[in-house]
Amino acid sequence: MARGKFITLEGIDGAGKTTHLAWLRERLEHKVGPTGHAVVMTREPGGTPLGEALRNILLHESMDLETEALLMFAARREHLAQVIEPALARGDWVLSDRFTDATFAYQGGGRGLPRDKLEALERWVQGGFQPDLTVLFDVPPETASARRGAAREPDRFESESDAFFTRTRAEYLRRAEEAPYRFAIVDSTQSIEEIRRQLDEIVTAL
Repeated sequence: MARGKFITLEGIDGAGKTTHLAWLRERLEHKVGPTGHAVVMTREPGGTPLGEALRNILLHESMDLETEALLMFAARREHLAQVIEPALARGDWVLSDRFTDATFAYQGGGRGLPRDKLEALERWVQGGFQPDLTVLFDVPPETASARRGAAREPDRFESESDAFFTRTRAEYLRRAEEAPYRFAIVDSTQSIEEIRRQLDEIVTAL
């Protein structure tokens, strides 16, 4: 049986990726469904009962930066073992709202945790495993801030400053430059219609 594909969506809070998640899942189901396989939609942190419990802690409880990174990777290990790897082995496609690039961007770029510590955790938890495709929704921090201001009550990440999100965005772009073979960068200031046209082209190519 052919292995499924793993697609992740990334971007700073307010980049607009959530706007396109359900639509992209439907498009993937249209393409993958005829092969007899499913599309599994999930998120990080979260995706499993343990991961969702850790998500609530991570989004709302203050903690040491290294504790934060360790909990992110703990949730990720469970996510890989219980959801992502079994789905891919079945031939299903997995669509995840965030993955390891977010940890490098937020805990590394935004909060300043040394990159070598994150790389060590990445090797330990994932080995050489990476997404087949990462769609990075790129938007200036000031635009993202205006969007967040119109949304729900912010969690402790969404409450961060524009300077934090400028650093976070820069690390996302660094990761994309480092791995251009798996990243597709989408200008998220465009219209919803144009973004979805580009997304359709991207996943069709995959």
